This record gives sequence, structure tokens and C-alpha cells, in this order.
Amino acid sequence: MFQHIPPYAGDPILSLNEDFQKDPRPHKINLSIGIYFDDAGRIPVLESVRRAQDAVIAKGGPKPYLPIEGAANFRAAVAELLFGARHEVIATRRVATIQSVGSSAGLRVGADFLARHFPKSAVWVSDPSWENHRSMFEGAGLAVHAYPYYDAASGGLKFDAMLATLSGLPPRSVVLLHACCHNPTGVDLTRAQWERLIVLLRERELLPYLDLAYQGFAEGIEQDAYAVRALAAAGLSFLVANSFSKSMSVYGERCGALSVVCPDAAQAENVLGQLKFAVRRNYSSPPIHGGQIVATVLTDPALRALWERELSAMRERILAMRAQVHKVLTAKIAGRNFDYFLTQRGMFSYTGLSPTQVDRLREQYAVYLVRSGRMCVAGLNTHNVEATAVAMAAVLGA
Repeated sequence: MFQHIPPYAGDPILSLNEDFQKDPRPHKINLSIGIYFDDAGRIPVLESVRRAQDAVIAKGGPKPYLPIEGAANFRAAVAELLFGARHEVIATRRVATIQSVGSSAGLRVGADFLARHFPKSAVWVSDPSWENHRSMFEGAGLAVHAYPYYDAASGGLKFDAMLATLSGLPPRSVVLLHACCHNPTGVDLTRAQWERLIVLLRERELLPYLDLAYQGFAEGIEQDAYAVRALAAAGLSFLVANSFSKSMSVYGERCGALSVVCPDAAQAENVLGQLKFAVRRNYSSPPIHGGQIVATVLTDPALRALWERELSAMRERILAMRAQVHKVLTAKIAGRNFDYFLTQRGMFSYTGLSPTQVDRLREQYAVYLVRSGRMCVAGLNTHNVEATAVAMAAVLGA
């Protein structure tokens, strides 16, 4: 019956993580998978999340199916986090928000929605982008193309080339954008660049789709929502998928959301209905537990303040690791500018290593990076950062 089924090649990042687990070398360093680790190399349990979970468990009660769109308190808290309390799109009820099984499910539900209601629209993703973006949209039946983004020569952004490509797209083309902490490069648009891009999106009648998986890891919770709020202020319709996996360290709880900003409340109601239809055909409804932990953290003033302090400490630790890598590489390799480690933001950096150099880094030094050269800076700590930077200098200087 199944002899015609080909083997699965495996996800490149998850497969690399499996290889790391099998590596017997005691000094091995995993900088491949996108998970935040603390200075002891452990996935942290945030105190704000622990207290919220205790409160959720203490409340007890039955475990019914949630509504298709998710819990009302979670959805309301997400909308306020993205847009700010009392924002016009919330007050006028023109944003449709669903609770999703991680932002991955939010992205895929949005893709199914677009495939059904914008069947002639193609999706444009940055070059490069998170590997699963292309798979998700292609899996929904949409054509996917790439627009220029990362400049390998400077470690920065090909902004003019990006605008030139997007200016030639037909109306209603879908443009996938990283709201902050671009994955995999760590290269973000400046606010001035966002403003120029928004003008183009509006003039060309393009449909932005924002991925916001790292809110709080660039500058702060409010600052990292800039793109979302700027698009809303400009009167654009758009989609935004967001996640709490990294910011609350609740990876396995699969807490995410998808929001669609619409021109008016009537259209938002119809969009919400069609999002529910897409969910019903997929996973039917989201789970209770993780969503209520997130909602509790976001709506309890004391827990919210504690969470923001914890997230700030996570961000500052990543910045310290960036600075240390920059310091060692600058000292080891004279005449080469490594400032891109300081300007790139969030959990990831494009190191400038070639696939061959990445292979050598893994084989000779037991340092694991994705072959594109992407490094998860959040995997560094005071115990391994020096060894990592020295190993990188060795392969870069060879």
C-alpha cells in the first residue's frame, strides 16, 4: 500500500539538532536551533510564567473544547499587546484575532485563508527567510517568490533592491515581512525604512503578512511592535502572526495567534468567520493550558511587569554575547569589520561563514551552526562564547 511513499529528507535545523544530541564530544556547542538558553545552558522557566501557571492550576475547573477561535481573554490580551490598549483598530472592532497552535499554525491558517480568498496572489518572502515560510505557503497551494533582502558584502540590508522588486509586483501580492529580529539574518529595517516601505505597500495595494516571533528581543515589547502599529496607523489591511514561545519560554505549550486588520468591523467579522472555517478543517480548536498562562501573564499587572523585566534580562544577555563575539573576532582577525554582530538584532546572526566553514566548525571544533551560517546567539553563554569565537576565527582566517 505505501511502497510508493518516499523517505522524508528531514528538516535541516531539527536534523542538525538530532546530530548534536548524538555527538559524544563533551565540549560540543549547539548554536543551531532557535531556542533561548540561559547562562547555564538551560531553557529557563520564567518566574512570571511559573506564577501564572500556579494560578491557572489553582483555579482548576473542567477542560471543555475552546471555541474555534480560542479563548476570549487570550485573544483580547494579544490584540492589546500588538496594538496597545485603546488602539483604534481594537476600539472599532476591525481586527480579527484567533488563538493558534503556536505562530506556525497561525501562519498556516493565514496561508489557507489566502489560498482560498486570494487564489491568484503570489507570496513574496525575503531572501533569505525562515526555511518553513516557503514550505507553509507552498503547502497551502500558493506560489512563493523571493525579494532581495540580505547583503552578504556588508552584513546589512539590500533595501533599495527590495523596494525596486516590490514596486513591480501586481496589486494584492502578499509580502511576508519580519516585524523585528529577522530570522535568519538578524538584519531589521530601520523605522525610516519601514515608513518608506509602508508608502510603497499602500501605493501598490500589496497585502503585508507580518511574522512577529521575537517581540521584546530587539529593543523592547512596545518598540518591537512598531511595524505592526505603523501599518495600522497608515490604514493598511494586513495579517500578523505572533508567538510567545521565545518571549515566555513556553515552546512546547504552542502559544500563538493570528490577527488580521481589516478596513471595517463588518469585514473583520467575515474574516474571523473564514479563519474559524480554516481552523475547523485543520486542528478544530486550540488547547487551553498554555493560552491561559499567557493570558494571565499579560493581564495581571504584577506578572506583566515581572515578565517585562525577565524579557529585558534575556535581551541584555544576548547583547552581551554579541559584544563578546565581536571583541574576540576583531582581536583575532585584523583588518576585517565584524560590526554586523553588533547591529544585527534578536536571537540570530548571519556569521558570514560559508557552508564549508560551517562544516569545519562542526567537525573540528564541535560547534554546530546551520549551514547557511546562521548562528543562534541565544545558545552562547559565558562558559562557551570564548571557545566559539576562537573556533570561528580559526575557520574564517584559514
